[in-house]
Amino acid sequence: LQAIAAALQCSPTETRHLFLLAGLTPTEALNTPQCEGISEGTRRLLDSLLPQPASIQKTNFDIVAWNVGFERLMGINFSEIPDEDRNCIYLYLTHPQWRSRLGYDESVLQTFVAYFRAAMAEHRGDVVWEAKLARFCAASAEFEALWRKHLDVRGVENKVKIFNHPQLGEFSLQQMYWFSAPRNGSRLLVYLPVDE
Repeated sequence: LQAIAAALQCSPTETRHLFLLAGLTPTEALNTPQCEGISEGTRRLLDSLLPQPASIQKTNFDIVAWNVGFERLMGINFSEIPDEDRNCIYLYLTHPQWRSRLGYDESVLQTFVAYFRAAMAEHRGDVVWEAKLARFCAASAEFEALWRKHLDVRGVENKVKIFNHPQLGEFSLQQMYWFSAPRNGSRLLVYLPVDE
């Protein structure tokens, strides 16, 4: 089956799906992280959206690309953060600057847990996703406690989000998600102003 997937030039996701359709357990090799990077076109798209804050995220909330507007919104220079730490949930759990911009509210953490639970349903048994979950739980007893309660599942949604800024104070932005054509799980996240 692995040879057929290679001959058909299946992506790792397509190969995993092929194994599951055949009633077989995907091999560990299929669960290894893939270095995908971003295209020049994606970089131009992010930059063309300025001054709107924008980023490209994976379904596990890893941030793979961003523009200067997103760095300004979150108060973080992403190039100074290790790749493995560039994750919205992990940053909320461990980075005071990130958390201060979103404000500490138990509902924010509950939303992150609900989003991750829904996304993880498609990745049960995936060692990469299991490791990410373990990392979140190790970083935060609050996250782990909410995860164990099995309260809610929720898909990502477009909504108005409130931010706190040290100079601008509290303001609202419309969060807009767009999913990429290659269907590799990446999504474009753009924040638009809702008022003056």
